[in-house]
Amino acid sequence: MVKAKVWVLRKHFDGFPKESDFEMKEETLPEVKDGEVLLEAVFLSLDPYMRAMSRLLMKEGDVQFGGQVAKVLQSKDPAFPVGCYVTAPCGWRTHTVTNGKAIFSQDMARVLPDWPKEIPLSLAVGALGMPGLTALYGLEEVLRAKPGEIVLVSAAAGAVGTMVGQICKIKGCKVVGSAGSDDKVAYLKELGFDHAFNYKTIPSLDEALKKASPEGYDCYFENVGGPFFTAALNQMRPDGRIAVCGAISLYNATTPQTCPYPHMTILTRRLRIEGFQANQWPDKDEASIRRLVTWMKEGKLKAKEKITEGFENTPAAFIRMLKGTDLGKAVVKV
Repeated sequence: MVKAKVWVLRKHFDGFPKESDFEMKEETLPEVKDGEVLLEAVFLSLDPYMRAMSRLLMKEGDVQFGGQVAKVLQSKDPAFPVGCYVTAPCGWRTHTVTNGKAIFSQDMARVLPDWPKEIPLSLAVGALGMPGLTALYGLEEVLRAKPGEIVLVSAAAGAVGTMVGQICKIKGCKVVGSAGSDDKVAYLKELGFDHAFNYKTIPSLDEALKKASPEGYDCYFENVGGPFFTAALNQMRPDGRIAVCGAISLYNATTPQTCPYPHMTILTRRLRIEGFQANQWPDKDEASIRRLVTWMKEGKLKAKEKITEGFENTPAAFIRMLKGTDLGKAVVKV
């Protein structure tokens, strides 16, 4: 019998999450039956959407949801041989017994048969996984960014934002990014952003956006919501497109937030605003990941990670990720 450690949601978040909202438990897993596999977690992915979707997807007492890179320890499904690595939405747990075909029919779950040896496996839940696909699909399927266009991205130093900026440069776009520290701004410039600024230290957001691109913006990759969205909307060019990927400034709000009514700006500039999630184009995932891997091998994509050691430190790492103080994709090495 295999014992698994799991983190459950003890109490729904009230404002900013606390470590006391989680509780670690131990489970005894059943024997592996025909068609099932036993997975051992190697890396857990920590992402802002886990905060945003918590009340929609979970009830108190549930295992915290999320993606992981895992190794197949036992298998009674020939499609998943012992020793292979997979990405799967198993949540915050060290071990999982699951029906192979059932779990691998879910979003962002895949076998990693030929992972390049020179690329860290943890990137399968980072730049070469869901965050990378989110950036790619937001630019190609939603914004349909064209060479020469000007793209604005908020939370640009995050796991998605850094990929957005680099893919923009691959596609021949000008890209402007905002971030919350001088170190993050320096990193964006290292990645090739044409302009980057620290939104926490500028006197005027409107003026900073105008200075970065006096001619306005064709595309806006929205990650934060709040006043930044309003300011960005006012800088959009006619026929501009906005891809709404996230709204991290709103996730921990305890009271509804309001903003100026933007209808006339949207109307007179013929703006298109579209929300999206990376799981909308599953038929393109395999080819898209191959493209991302190729770009990384060619040196066109770089990725930083903030790796926390130890399953027991998962809640603390999750909270730190939401505070935005670290630079790099948040991952727990189990």
